[in-house]
Amino acid sequence: MAGGLVALLDDVAAIAKVAAASIDDIGAAAGKASIKAAGVVVDDTAVTPRYVHGFSPDRELPIIRKIAIGSIRNKLLIILPVAMILSQFLPGALPYLLIAGGLFLCYEGAEKVYEALGGGHHDAHDDEPAAERGPEFEKSMVSGAIRTDLILSAEIMVISLASVEDEPFLTRLLVLIVVAFLITALVYGVVALIVKMDDVGLALAQRDSTFSQKIGRGLVGAMPKVMSFLTVVGIAAMLWVGGHILLVNVGEAGFHWPADILHDIEHWAGELVSGGFGGFLSWTAGTVTSALVGLVLGALVVLIMHFVPKRKKKDAAAH
Repeated sequence: MAGGLVALLDDVAAIAKVAAASIDDIGAAAGKASIKAAGVVVDDTAVTPRYVHGFSPDRELPIIRKIAIGSIRNKLLIILPVAMILSQFLPGALPYLLIAGGLFLCYEGAEKVYEALGGGHHDAHDDEPAAERGPEFEKSMVSGAIRTDLILSAEIMVISLASVEDEPFLTRLLVLIVVAFLITALVYGVVALIVKMDDVGLALAQRDSTFSQKIGRGLVGAMPKVMSFLTVVGIAAMLWVGGHILLVNVGEAGFHWPADILHDIEHWAGELVSGGFGGFLSWTAGTVTSALVGLVLGALVVLIMHFVPKRKKKDAAAH
């Protein structure tokens, strides 16, 4: 009996070692997948703060929490099942879904540019601070943030999936679950720090230390400019990511020339100078090209969405 017990314990220890190794493998794969999706993570972080801009300080963290919960739901309840089913049975459909998502991001970014230029819809409440526009406005902002997050999260999850596409089904599933929680915690943790930085500055400004007061006043004074800058960056990021998603996935769908042109532009810019600065120029050229493509295509969608219905109404009125 003692021998049997020892053998059983040996088997349990062996199983535990295998499980530990599997956990390490999943952790490593999740880390690798998250790094590959880092570019979209940066864009997600830049986009989100504009959705809490103008709200009272006591509503900022609750709004971020609602968006973060919506982001987890997007990843686990919508994107994960669809991505796993398609990757298993219909992998060729993933690029087309991403093309649709990229076009939506381009539309969102171009719509914001259109509104900034004075062409968007305005009503009597547009000049009111966000904090005074009631719970319905907050709800609409949260909904808009979660819709945008759905596209960015889909890109993150698909990039992550592509990095572990040769792994078994269960490993892919667990890696994507880990990535979903890891990326969401990272993005919305950073967003929370950004939007509460002015409160940190206020607390420092009330300390006895002259140095702390100076730092605190600097933070308080700088944060409105930082938030405005992040709003611009967020809009630019929508256009950049949307355009890049379109260019890359149109190539994945079989039309390679747009992605080839993008690659040629990046290569040309990178060859202008030698060393590490060439890599920066290559990235900048690719980013600007993707953003311009996103702006043009997004503007076409805005044109269709805004002017075609108006033309129909005018024609109907004329008759």
